[in-house]
Amino acid sequence: MSTVQETSNVSSLFGASRNASDSTQATQDRFLSLLVAQMKNQDPLNPLDNAQVTSQMAQLSTVQGIENMNNSLQALAASLGANQMAQAANLIGRGVLVPGDTIRPAEFEDIIGFELSRPADTVKVDIFDAAGGLVRSLNLGAREDGVNALAWDGLTNSGTAAPDGQYRFKVEAIQGGQPLSSTALHLGLVSSVSQGSQGVQLNLLGDEQVSYADIRQIF
Repeated sequence: MSTVQETSNVSSLFGASRNASDSTQATQDRFLSLLVAQMKNQDPLNPLDNAQVTSQMAQLSTVQGIENMNNSLQALAASLGANQMAQAANLIGRGVLVPGDTIRPAEFEDIIGFELSRPADTVKVDIFDAAGGLVRSLNLGAREDGVNALAWDGLTNSGTAAPDGQYRFKVEAIQGGQPLSSTALHLGLVSSVSQGSQGVQLNLLGDEQVSYADIRQIF
């Protein structure tokens, strides 16, 4: 067998083992067993190429290093997930400001929030009923960038109390005569926490679920 063929066989076995579901240790054992067998049976007049064998060994070490790094990252992620879960559990029974545009004219649920990418010259909030009718317009004037929050007094534009129910609001921010990017935020009460493929999740009253990372402010 020629040196090129022998080295090719080593590469093929290494590649197949690397793509299989076997562990890195099993791949390493197979590679070394094949290498030893080839060294024992090599043609003395046409020995194995040391440079190519060294290259194969370096590739094997790289694969093992990557798997070790992956194992370390998985362990770190699991540890962080457990810590985040413990922190999230402390939020049960508390209010959190998270992305959303719903609001109710009742205590605790009357908070309107929004996040601005830059300071705004003027901010206007319009509140709509379930049928899409305008209930109240709030002109808030200039606002700083970041998270802003205010409470709706539950009154309509005519000064009467809005009926209990779920409403939606829309935020319009202007800076320098141009529309400014904003994110609507609403308040939810944390009833429980859970962890899944998406990470730590907060379960809010009203069957709403949001990511722990979505929290903008805690009440």
